[in-house]
Amino acid sequence: MRERRVKLSLLAALAIAIAGGTAVAQNINAAGATFPYPIYNRWFTEYAQAHPNVHINYQSIGSGGGIRQVSDGTVDFGASDGPMTDQQLSQAKVKVMHIPTVLGAVVPVYNIPNLNKELNFSGDVIADIYIGKIQKWNDPRIARDNPGVNLPNHQIVPVYRSDGSGTTYIFTDYLSKVSPEWQSKVGKNTSVKWPGPGVGQKGNEGVAGMVRQTPYSFGYVELIYALQNKMAFGQVKNAAGKFVKASPEGVTAAAAASAKNMPADYRVSITNAGGDSSYPISSFTWLLIPRQFSDPAKAKAVKDFLTWMLDKGENEAAGMGYAPLPAQVQAMVRKTITTIK
Repeated sequence: MRERRVKLSLLAALAIAIAGGTAVAQNINAAGATFPYPIYNRWFTEYAQAHPNVHINYQSIGSGGGIRQVSDGTVDFGASDGPMTDQQLSQAKVKVMHIPTVLGAVVPVYNIPNLNKELNFSGDVIADIYIGKIQKWNDPRIARDNPGVNLPNHQIVPVYRSDGSGTTYIFTDYLSKVSPEWQSKVGKNTSVKWPGPGVGQKGNEGVAGMVRQTPYSFGYVELIYALQNKMAFGQVKNAAGKFVKASPEGVTAAAAASAKNMPADYRVSITNAGGDSSYPISSFTWLLIPRQFSDPAKAKAVKDFLTWMLDKGENEAAGMGYAPLPAQVQAMVRKTITTIK
């Protein structure tokens, strides 16, 4: 009889432990940028393996969607490569803070059959391809930046993002700095009215897929998508007049040149940074975190993840084509995390 009572007690304790484990399990819903999706997907998977009671479900829907959903309170947090504007922040149903995670590069990709040489692109040339002033691959201005390259007499097929996109924000932020005509006619935003001919696609995945399957096309994607899809991508002329190929080192150089005085809210642009080695179409990417959660346990889970990101996740950035946060920015972020309630 005593042995039976012991077994029943053990079973009861096990049932309580299981019930307790279920009670503290956290399902966190998030949505937003495709630019950092490859590394976020890895981070969220690895974090769940180390913390079985926490599952972060992230939908890669573009920065515009991430801003909209966190503003409406339909997700626990969002993600964007373009910082929210003052107006967006004031209109959001919840108070939102920007937490920088990694840095990345946007690269010009192209599909020119039988061309085995890496191309160079000046910013004003890229702008005029999308404006419609430069329509053929053998245009004299493209040829000027690529001496000795036999460029084809074929129409360029520009491809751009059709959805609200942080990648578009970074790209158009850069073009606005290097092309006065772009600045006056189009400007920078997560979604813009494209002035010239072209084909719209959803997500970095959509642009990469369209360029891969369309001869003589030209587009822009986050570096990791070009690397994963083995796509040709060009060097871009930086503010120092050097043609630079995108790399974590070039992005880090841009951050070092531009982010020495990081603002307290982390909303900073580092496109077209100074310095010989800076890659000019570089940017931070941000998680959009509510300052206060209605569920304290969920707030704790998010804070724990962000701390894990700094302790472990940043070490994986360079291997995936991103650049980790500079040390001084990481120190700032650690303090900001403690203010989440």
